[in-house]
Amino acid sequence: MTRRRLGLTVGGVGSAGAAALVVLIVGIAVVAALATNPAVLVGDYDTTTVEAVDGETNESLATVEVRIADGIAKRYVGLSATESIGPDEGMLFVHDEAGEYAYVMRDMAFAIDIVFVAPDGTVTEIHEAEPESRPLTEYRGTGRYVLEVPRGWSARNDVEPGDRIRFELP
Repeated sequence: MTRRRLGLTVGGVGSAGAAALVVLIVGIAVVAALATNPAVLVGDYDTTTVEAVDGETNESLATVEVRIADGIAKRYVGLSATESIGPDEGMLFVHDEAGEYAYVMRDMAFAIDIVFVAPDGTVTEIHEAEPESRPLTEYRGTGRYVLEVPRGWSARNDVEPGDRIRFELP
């Protein structure tokens, strides 16, 4: 007499197929959650103090406490997962190398200055950016670093292209 083992079936699919279906559904749910809230990928930020100094006199113009966005996910999310920042707070984006970069105001709740900074700390470009709906404006500049601060911070502190930004990375 031959014995048959009966396996679990779901709609004609064996137990391995049912497990694959569950993994697929969970995977789709995770991707959907990340698409609607990429901030869950970020984790904690390191922080540092950034000082702006006059490019000619070396006089200190202002300081700001920043979170450091030094990975792909942190740079993508940026300040978009933030409701507001104080007058002396911001974010410093750190790229692996100098280049031309474009920043957008994706899901932003407040206006900012976008300050592009060369590898030697020289400010190369400053944009004033407002929250907006799609299509998003691309704010372009050249540098290795990008400092985002509350809108008007650069003008209030007389920070302009040619000045320098000083900071230490952890």
